[in-house]
Amino acid sequence: MISNDNIATVQNLRKVYDTLTAVDGISFEIKRGEIFGLLGPNGAGKTTTISMLAGILPPTSGEIVVDGHNAAQAGPAVKRALGVVPQELAVYPKLTGKENLDFFGELYGLGKSELTQRTSQMLELVGLSDRAGSRAETYSGGMKRRLNLAIGLMHNPRLLLLDEPTVGVDPQSRNHIFEGVRALNKQGLTILYTSHYMEEVESLCDRVGIMDGGKLVACDTVPNLIAGLGGAVIEVGVGSDLLTEEQLQILRGMRYAESVEFVPAVSSETDPVDPLLAANLLRIRARQVDQALPELIAALHEIRISLRSLQTAQPNLETVFLALTGKSLRD
Repeated sequence: MISNDNIATVQNLRKVYDTLTAVDGISFEIKRGEIFGLLGPNGAGKTTTISMLAGILPPTSGEIVVDGHNAAQAGPAVKRALGVVPQELAVYPKLTGKENLDFFGELYGLGKSELTQRTSQMLELVGLSDRAGSRAETYSGGMKRRLNLAIGLMHNPRLLLLDEPTVGVDPQSRNHIFEGVRALNKQGLTILYTSHYMEEVESLCDRVGIMDGGKLVACDTVPNLIAGLGGAVIEVGVGSDLLTEEQLQILRGMRYAESVEFVPAVSSETDPVDPLLAANLLRIRARQVDQALPELIAALHEIRISLRSLQTAQPNLETVFLALTGKSLRD
């Protein structure tokens, strides 16, 4: 059932190219007023998903509903509800910033007075008012990204699709984009946000969907995703020691350990591991680190394994991503 609380609902969405299934039966909703993050390593299917939401690609099967309109039956109404800021820049370099916004505003059907008002508002929002009369070709990469964002907002959409809006931008432009995204969301705009920068998604997004291999492997709030991982990670360097199964069973029997994994050092003919400096690791996941650490040290003493190094790390969204996909976001 489609809920009025959702600005967009995707059900059993698939996209198949010959023998390649780019998107494999995913379902999710975007709630009105939220910032929804969509993550996935390269080739996961997220850009294809956004392209289908935007009406650029037709789905092989499945249903997309945006702002109460079925995309297959009411394409123009869906496009009016959407603002799209693509990863590839969509600006005219020979036009000034103001001329770019005026041009796209006219395409959206804005009247003269509304066009003047929106152009001024969008230039101010993205911090380009002082460069409104300069050609876009004279803008820095970050300024072009900010202009790209302003173009996608000209017709006052109800759902904004932001695909990698901060790729290759300078820190000043990145901050302008962040501030703009937060301000727009506070005004009620719903945003779908993708990024290769995990800290952006963790900071900005209310909920996150994670794609891998064309499937949606997780979808929840960031705190819930992190909590589901099972606590902090303790990494113990055990030098060149190789643990027996019996020793591992003793470690796995620790009260405060959620899981125990032995990670042997990797060596090769071209990069052999010095046996005196071998980086064999024990990776322990624990919900109560203060209780787990003394228990771990006692267990290592019991099985006669020397501790060479120790570090702990609280899980974050990147930890969740790696656990679910086995890949870095930039892979």
